[in-house]
Amino acid sequence: MSAASRIPRLLDHLVLPVIDLATARHRYEQLGFTVAADALHPFGTENACVFFSDKTYLEPLGIAQREECEASALAGNVFTARDQAYRFRRGQDGLSAIVVSTDDAAADHARFQERGISAGGMLEFSRPMKLPDGSETVGSFRLSFAADLRAPDFFFFSCQRVKSLPSDRAALETHANGVTGLAEVVLSEPNPTDFQYILQEVVDEREVSAHSFGMDIETRNGVKISVLSQAGMSGFFDKKTPGHSRGLRGRAIVFKVADLTATEQILTANAVAFIRKDNRLIVPEAPGQGVIFAFGE
Repeated sequence: MSAASRIPRLLDHLVLPVIDLATARHRYEQLGFTVAADALHPFGTENACVFFSDKTYLEPLGIAQREECEASALAGNVFTARDQAYRFRRGQDGLSAIVVSTDDAAADHARFQERGISAGGMLEFSRPMKLPDGSETVGSFRLSFAADLRAPDFFFFSCQRVKSLPSDRAALETHANGVTGLAEVVLSEPNPTDFQYILQEVVDEREVSAHSFGMDIETRNGVKISVLSQAGMSGFFDKKTPGHSRGLRGRAIVFKVADLTATEQILTANAVAFIRKDNRLIVPEAPGQGVIFAFGE
């Protein structure tokens, strides 16, 4: 594909390993989010998603059946293998993957292989989903994985919905904290531009903005993916990151809200600790919430 014909990808969702779904649900509800019903994957993991009106979502990911996860990883399931590796190295709560949408996961897989960033075989699966009215439907998915060997604690994949789940999720897209969608996903690395290539390939976008704190790349739906140095993490989020550790790490999610005062009232009412910085409310990591959450208008 020529540079001219590239169409940047939409950011689809983020994968957030959690210690268990009950802890995550409690934490997300404290933060003022509406959380969907628990849903099982056919390979031992489970999720309880948080959907936004900008059509992005968060996927808090728990372990339902450890033996199934281990067996699927041994059989070549990249999704469960990377999740297990993440938990082994980084603990049970965090941000492990950025997901972009695709109409053709097989073409993405071929491109990832050709560019030297494939993380392994494609994954195809179907799963039932319970709808708000109690009825059930089945969704089918095809995933293609990308990763950089220098960054064992983060990966990317493109997600094709072969058989889409119904999109009537309006009730789940309304949140007490006023969040309407994602503004930014923040990764850290001591020398951010070392990972420019994989981000350009995954997002299918050449344009990268480099600055003194790191670099940004924008997805087609306007969600910025940032890779920040230690100075950037400290400057924007008051977060000290260890200087010696190399590789991409998931660090923070910045949410768009309609009214920051209303968000602040919810956090205060629910006794959630936060700081105010640069017209943002910054909530530090907590059990069930493995990265910084920042809210801004």
